[in-house]
Amino acid sequence: MANGQSNVLRAADRIGPHSQRQATLARALREATYEVLPFKSAEENVLAHVPTDVALTVTTTEAKGLRPTVELASRLCRSGYRAAPHLAARLVRDKAHLSDLVDQLRAAGVTGIFVIAGDASEPAGEFHDALGLLEALRAIGDPFDTIGIGGYPEGHGLIADALIEQAIVAKAPHATQVITQLCFDAPATIAWADKVRAAGVDLPIRVGIPGAISRQKLIRVSAGLGLGQSARFLKKQQNMFWRFFLPGGYSPNKLVERLTPAIERDDTGLSGLHVFTFNELDSTEAWRQAWLQKLS
Repeated sequence: MANGQSNVLRAADRIGPHSQRQATLARALREATYEVLPFKSAEENVLAHVPTDVALTVTTTEAKGLRPTVELASRLCRSGYRAAPHLAARLVRDKAHLSDLVDQLRAAGVTGIFVIAGDASEPAGEFHDALGLLEALRAIGDPFDTIGIGGYPEGHGLIADALIEQAIVAKAPHATQVITQLCFDAPATIAWADKVRAAGVDLPIRVGIPGAISRQKLIRVSAGLGLGQSARFLKKQQNMFWRFFLPGGYSPNKLVERLTPAIERDDTGLSGLHVFTFNELDSTEAWRQAWLQKLS
């Protein structure tokens, strides 16, 4: 990480010392959230490398189903973290299944969730999309303090832009925040946030950014997800593949620099950063701490 940390220092110098922009970036990094995959070593890595004041989301994969996600989020909450599981609507069988999931999560102290449709080709039961699950949660009394929904600033390889725009407007009244998919294009992300705000969605938006991840790690993660799941992920993230396979991997430093002025503004809705760690938690946390050390 020595070279990565030196890159952070050079990037932080460009932000400028003791500036409002520097303070904005420091706040965004202090309050950044991490996304983890429910793999075997995930819990151990979180406990070893992530401070408990970093809020987490735990993804769901079609191959593994909801159980590993719910169980990992529950264990992490019992260990003092704020961990929000992804609830994929198409993997929830019915209202009774949803009620059981809610009871299990609340018993573990889980106070937040992230609701997605999921990529299953056929729904397991009555929920076909995220909106249906959100409406069912509303019917049982909104049992969670925070509810995240997805945003796609750079589009979705499987869904038309117009449908995505309609969906976020419909889901917004049931949610407390938007967390975007991975972003690489800062101007496109800022323009999308302006468009969402103009459509009447005033939820805070966390921008999904990649952590400090190597090509080798991405290959291992893709193998763990399974070929079908990885292919669908890459279709949704059309700009990701070639960027991560650059020599040495990908650094989010320039993206963070370019997003900071928009996070600083009150009228964009951009409120913070959500880091896709791909479970490379040691290097991602070292990257975040290097930034914070310089900005302090």
